[in-house]
Order: sequence, then structure tokens, then C-alpha cells
Amino acid sequence: MLNAIIIEDERLALQELINNLREVLPDIGISATLGSVKESIEYLSTAPKADIIFSDVQLADGLSFEIFNYTDVEIPVIFITAYDEFIMNAFEHNGIDYLLKPVRKEDLLKAILKYKMLEKHFSTSNKKIDNLLTHISNKKKTRLLVRKGLENISLRLDEIALFYTENKIVYVTDNSGKKYLADKNLTDLEEELDDTMFFRANRQYIVNINYVKGFKAYEKVKLVVELSIPELTHCIIISQETAPAFRKWMYEA
Repeated sequence: MLNAIIIEDERLALQELINNLREVLPDIGISATLGSVKESIEYLSTAPKADIIFSDVQLADGLSFEIFNYTDVEIPVIFITAYDEFIMNAFEHNGIDYLLKPVRKEDLLKAILKYKMLEKHFSTSNKKIDNLLTHISNKKKTRLLVRKGLENISLRLDEIALFYTENKIVYVTDNSGKKYLADKNLTDLEEELDDTMFFRANRQYIVNINYVKGFKAYEKVKLVVELSIPELTHCIIISQETAPAFRKWMYEA
């Protein structure tokens, strides 16, 4: 039997999560339901017995990450939120998965199965949680929050063809040629992106392999990248030093 703690301040969302959990795992036990950062800190400071925590990220009195900054909880957490901008924070705070609202039963079941699989894989000591979190922390983003005017838009990473910087502003271009603004620099983005899909071509560009049509020699020792989207006319040059790594990346894709 799995014993869970739920941290959620929206009444309807709480009830829906409980109903879905009981559908996918009928014998699940709900040890406690908590509705705020303050209440959660007080409760978790008592060293409660539970196997897993399901926690909304954005609570009325702050982000749930604060809870884990003020407690010594070693219980793995599945974070739930309407946005994925906090994904890297989640995996720094006992997170083993990150689900977007509205949560589908299939995704909930996958997250629980992941927990059970990882629990079996690691030892039963405190080292189990440390190893589990280290294993999960390498998970890469699948979506990125970008801006267009006053609007915030969540783009799937497999829809993004190119990141580039111009006049100290980072732009994101999707597979239809539309351009957006990013809030992070290329170095930070490079650390978060899946390096099997994205390559830092040079100081100005990060390219998505799914939209690289090919490449050819340039000035004998360099390479020039050709993109498969006609609207993107950027001249992306790979230096002599970077060319071997780029070729390897392309060949191993």
C-alpha cells in the first residue's frame, strides 16, 4: 500500500486528484491533505510517515519549493502545476516527476509506476532517495515558456527550430518561422536542453537537429549549416574547433 501526502490549495483540484489516484491505485492511502506553504512546513516538520508527496507548485502563500527549503523531508515528490517553467526547481527539491495540469490518469499512473520502479532499483537506506534524485535530476525540459508581446506561450521543444541571440536579446524560432522572446541566455538554455536534440553551434546559435537539412564545407576548415525551414535564412557557421563535435552529433542522431 502506498501512503501519500497531497499539497494542493484548490478544493476542486484536490478532490479531482484524490479521485484519479484512487482510480489508478485503489489501495492508496492519503495520510494528509495540506493547503498552504505554512501548513505544510508545520506538518512535515513533525517527520510524518508517508511514501510519496503530490504537491502543487503554486500555492496561495508562495511556491511549494519553500516547504522543502525549511524542512528535512526525504520523501520523494511528484510536482503538479499548470506551467513547466519551474521544472528545474522541481528536481532540486526531491522531485521525481513533474506533471502538467490538467493531470491525465495515464500520466499519474506512469509517475506512480516510475516511483515504484526506482524504489525497487535503489537500496532502502537514506542513500536510496539521494541516488533516486540524482538519477532523476538529469531529466531535460520538454517545453519552454516564451513571450510574444504581453502573451506567455508554452512551446514544445520539438517545435523549436532555433535559438539565437541578437543585440543581447535571445530569440526563439519555431518550425513555422514564428519568432518569440526567451527569458534566459543561451548558456542557461544549453544546460537545460537535451543535447541529443540541440547543439550549440557557436556563441550566437543553438540548433535543433530535426530542422537541420545538412551542412557543407565553408572556408575549407569550417562548416555552414543548412536548415530545412525556408523562412529561416540565418547563416550558421561551425568553427574548425567545433566541427568534429558537430559531425559526431549529426552522425549519432
